[in-house]
Amino acid sequence: MNAEMKTEISFSQLGEAARDAGRLMARASCGEKNAALFAIAAELESATQALQDANSKDLAAGQKAGLDAALLDRLSLTPERIAAMAEGCRQVAALPDPIGEVSEMAYRPSGIQVGKMRVPLGVIGIIYESRPNVTIDAAILCLKSGNATILRGGSEAIHSNLAIAECIKAGLSAAGLPPSAVQVIQTTDRSMVGAMISASDYVDVIVPRGGKGLIERISRDATVPVIKHLDGICHVYLDEAADAQKAYDIALNSKTHRYGVCNAMETLLVHVDRAQELLPPLCQAYQAKGVELRGCERSQAIVDMHAADEVDWQTEYLAPVLSIKVVDNLDAAMAHMAQYSSAHTESIVTENHSAAQRFLREVDSSSVMVNASTRFADGFEFGLGAEIGISTDKLHARGPVGLLGLTSQKWIVLGDGHIRQ
Repeated sequence: MNAEMKTEISFSQLGEAARDAGRLMARASCGEKNAALFAIAAELESATQALQDANSKDLAAGQKAGLDAALLDRLSLTPERIAAMAEGCRQVAALPDPIGEVSEMAYRPSGIQVGKMRVPLGVIGIIYESRPNVTIDAAILCLKSGNATILRGGSEAIHSNLAIAECIKAGLSAAGLPPSAVQVIQTTDRSMVGAMISASDYVDVIVPRGGKGLIERISRDATVPVIKHLDGICHVYLDEAADAQKAYDIALNSKTHRYGVCNAMETLLVHVDRAQELLPPLCQAYQAKGVELRGCERSQAIVDMHAADEVDWQTEYLAPVLSIKVVDNLDAAMAHMAQYSSAHTESIVTENHSAAQRFLREVDSSSVMVNASTRFADGFEFGLGAEIGISTDKLHARGPVGLLGLTSQKWIVLGDGHIRQ
């Protein structure tokens, strides 16, 4: 029996267990799911030392493999991070349960009532890298939304992920729910990823979380539907009618609050009639924070900076680097976004209501903002409680994906012996 055949058999066992568990999770009550979440939180807290012991194996292997300090930090499970994971369980338990919610009920001329009911997606496959806390984040969101999930973490966090999985299983069992509702793949064999993303008989949707290379590969090869975003090339446009202080605060925060995140601004667009006023103080603040500036010719004529080229407009830096372009008007700003945006998040700073409304209607991104930092494009900030990721696709889920994004709706019909004439 070759390795590929063994992988298929192994994953089919996981898939069948997840399918069976998914049916049980779909009918679980809100109380049962919340009891599991509280039990998982307690398990995490009581297993703090065991989790750190498992994590130390991953950290040692990472150091041996030459992982840099930033990656090792992302990989690390400190007591504070474990406590935060437990608190995350309790926060998700406090969220409203969307499953079973009935909406849009209406009588039809025939006398039947027609409406929609919110239901789980079924089995969600999640593929992610590095951070072991993603294991708990993904598991609890899938649990609360009534789904089963199969998790495939990165090889660099295998010991940590398996230790967390034991806490999840114990919590599910304590609440009388199937432990197989959350399964962590126990092998680092990469062929399991290929099996997972093509297992349409068992998996209803794939959510990749990681670097661009991982997401590109899954998007290209998956036969199972994928919820994902590739890039976060986000823009802020300072309009002709921008308030100067708001423009300064928003443009600075959007770029420098955090650099290595998908909702950080990568390109600043400035109306030509405001560039002489707005750019110098902003650029001085950027440079004081160590941000490298790359600008168009008109930007360079105002502030000394490197020349931007075509590649810059297409780049998600995830670093203290910013491209700047002076544009003629709102139409030119939106045209630039239409050409170079990754459809993640765009913001306009303006006191002109008509310009703001045009921006909201015409900019085709998953999050569109007026007078607010792009850093707000986040599930917690949007009131979702937590998110499994951000989607720049247009079908099913778009923007931060919380509990509702892990559900679907089915039509329901109520009759009383009605027959169609």
